[in-house]
Amino acid sequence: MFDVSEVTVVAVDVFGTTVDWRRGVLDGLRAHHENDFDHAALVDAWRERYLPAVAQINSGEREWANLDAVHREALDQCLAEFGVSGIDAEARERMVRAWDALPPWPDAAEGLAELRRDFLVVALSNGGFAQLAHVVKGAGLGFDAIVSAENVGAYKPDRRAYLNAAKLLDVEPRNVLMVAAHTWDIHGARDAGFHTAFVERPGEKGPDRPADTAGNTDCDLAAVSFTDLADRLRALRDSQE
Repeated sequence: MFDVSEVTVVAVDVFGTTVDWRRGVLDGLRAHHENDFDHAALVDAWRERYLPAVAQINSGEREWANLDAVHREALDQCLAEFGVSGIDAEARERMVRAWDALPPWPDAAEGLAELRRDFLVVALSNGGFAQLAHVVKGAGLGFDAIVSAENVGAYKPDRRAYLNAAKLLDVEPRNVLMVAAHTWDIHGARDAGFHTAFVERPGEKGPDRPADTAGNTDCDLAAVSFTDLADRLRALRDSQE
């Protein structure tokens, strides 16, 4: 049990934790591209290229590129892999922009509002700053601030991404609670000195692929939604007073 009185900032992951990236990107592709290919399989393959690409950037193996650029490169690779041709540059850009319009999980807006009653609540994401502004506005999410990997030129789970957020917010790492639905994000935040909370998103990777679970994650607190997390934090705070 961690000391919740230390926490003044709740930092929240966006893609997968707060918004349903898979449904949003899949709907975007289906709406604009009627090509004869497996849209769902391509979206899954597209996402799988994400962590290896950012790991190369974090290690210095390749130069910094924001998430839009990473997505563009991975899309080209996926289209070639799936044998999809005849999609011009303008159409490919529309496909990349599908990542800017993602639906929130049903509990997100209410849960974030509940958390904001007690904490400063910020988005801490690997998304580019402009991309995150579009995602947050489109999903109607009430963050107090947005902190992007672009601010420091390093992607989560590199500790620089977390420590930069604490620096920007003028707090110590122990004053931040990182909320995410991904084991790698929780462990990266923990290694940077943050407290951590795992929120279950069983459908994040679609119906045929298992999502990360709290049981496989070393975290301080686990919840099934943002509203559940707000309730658990209040109960914990009350028990420790």
